[in-house]
Formats: sequence, C-alpha cells, structure tokens
Amino acid sequence: MFLSLVAGLGNPGRDYESTRHNLGWVVLDAFVKLHGLAWKHAPQFDAEIARWDVGAGRTRWLVKPLTFMNGSGRAVGAVARFYKIEPAAIAAVYDDLAIDLGLIKVSIGGSAGGHNGVASMIEQLGEGFVRYRLGIGPKQPVQMDMADFVLGKFTPEQQLLVNQKLDQNVSGLDLLLSGGVAAAMNQLNRRDP
Repeated sequence: MFLSLVAGLGNPGRDYESTRHNLGWVVLDAFVKLHGLAWKHAPQFDAEIARWDVGAGRTRWLVKPLTFMNGSGRAVGAVARFYKIEPAAIAAVYDDLAIDLGLIKVSIGGSAGGHNGVASMIEQLGEGFVRYRLGIGPKQPVQMDMADFVLGKFTPEQQLLVNQKLDQNVSGLDLLLSGGVAAAMNQLNRRDP
C-alpha cells in the first residue's frame, strides 16, 4: 500500500516547541527539510502541508495539524477526505509514552493508548492507519501527571539522545515510505539486547 498522507502530530505555538509531545513534528520537519520540500499554510485544512511528487504520477502529502493535539484528526481527516485518501494509506508520526526514549515502533491499528491526538484520528478516520511511534518513555518521576510529562521539555541528557536519534528517526520514516510497513516493522521494531 502506497502511503500518500503522513501526519506529524504536535501542538502549534512557541510554548510547545521543544516538548515531548511535539516529537512527531520535529521528525517530520527534519524529513521535509531532508527531501527539499517546504511547508505551506493551508487554512482550509487548519494545517501546514508539504506536497511531495515522488514520481510515477504519485503524490504524497505531509501534514502538520494546527488544531492542537486533541483535534489532530479534524485536520488530517479534512485533508484525507479532500484528496480521497483511505485510512490504510495514512501514517501518523507521534510520541509514545509506552516506548523507551530513542526507540521506534511501527504498527497498524490498535487503541489510542491514552494519546489524545491518536484518539482524535481514530474518531475521524477509524483505526486502520499506520502508526510511526517515537518513544519518549518511561515517565519520570513515576507519580508525575501524564499531561505534565508529555507537555514538558526533555532534560538536557534526553535532548542529546533525541538529537542523536533524529537521523535514525528520519531514515526509519524513509524506510516506511519506500519499503513498506512490513519492512519497516522488521527493521525498526527489533530490540537489540
């Protein structure tokens, strides 16, 4: 299945720029830059969009919803309906608290796992989209409120790891888009001891 829409989930505004919850945007921004694409404001979708003509008459749309995390599905759903893109041809790139920082997991379907952006996408599109999940866990300190943790900034040590893993996160996304879901799962979901 050709993935024709890739949505990076995050929150707009300077206050959220370096937060854990915006890791999806960080990775998608780096991906867009690597491929020489440019974001354009698309107020009709309440999103920023980059068009990528990948050859053979195929176009891929990269989307950053500007609806805030909880309304991500509205923007992604609007783009998907406009371009007649099925959920199976959509990938969401987002932070995941259940995965250790620096790791990636690719999956299809499933629950939102407490992630409001994913819950919003499920509400608008159903569960059949591809998930490109970027680890931000574990939550430390354990008793910290989940919202405070995901909306908090990385510690200097964590930010260093995020920076070190950025190329790997971008090349993993490239693998997903060029090699397909199965190849990405085989390579990226491995946990080396």
